[in-house]
Amino acid sequence: MKDSYDRPQTVSQYFETLAQLFSKISSTDASGTRIFVDAAVTKVIKEIILRNKRGNKIILIGNGGSSAIANHIATDLLKNAQLRALTFTDPSLLTCVSNDLGYEFVFARPLSLVAKKNDILFSISSSGNSKNILNATRTARKIGCFVITLSGFKENNCLRKMGDVNFYIPSDSYGYVETVHAALCHYLVDILVKHR
Repeated sequence: MKDSYDRPQTVSQYFETLAQLFSKISSTDASGTRIFVDAAVTKVIKEIILRNKRGNKIILIGNGGSSAIANHIATDLLKNAQLRALTFTDPSLLTCVSNDLGYEFVFARPLSLVAKKNDILFSISSSGNSKNILNATRTARKIGCFVITLSGFKENNCLRKMGDVNFYIPSDSYGYVETVHAALCHYLVDILVKHR
C-alpha cells in the first residue's frame, strides 16, 4: 500500500506529526458513540482489573508490526502487571492453521478453542480490514469476550465498529499508526502495573 500522507522532511517534522496524532486519537463504544479517550482508557482498565479478579485472561492478536505489538504487550502484561495474557504467534500454530484452514482463520480457530466468556481480546490492525483479525473478532464476540480494537487508516474501517471500546488513529502511515498503538498499549500496562 502506498502511503498518501506528506512525508516529513526532518526528524523534527516527523515527531511533530506524531505528537499531533496523539491528540487526534478517536475512541468509540460498541454503539459507535464517540467517547473521550481518557474515559475509554479508564473503561478498559476497569474491565481488565475486574475480569482478572474473576479469573479471565487477555488475548492479543495482530499481523506484522501489530503482531509484534501484541507479543510485546502480552509479555509486559504477564511479567510486569502479573495478568494472564497470551498471543497465538507460535510459528507451528500459524503455519498449521494457515495451511489447513487458510490464513483468514489463523486467529479465529485457536481463539474458538481457548477463549472463554468474559475474556478480553485486543484486536490490533493498522488497516482495520484484515480478514483474519475481523474473523477472530467476530468469534470473540460470539463467545462473549470484551473486545478492544485498535485501528487506523480509513475512518470507516470494519474493525472500528466491532469492539466494546474502539481506538482509531487518523493516519494512513503504518509507522505512525503502529507507534501510537504501541504507546497507547504501554500506557495501559503502566497503569495496570500500579494496580497489581
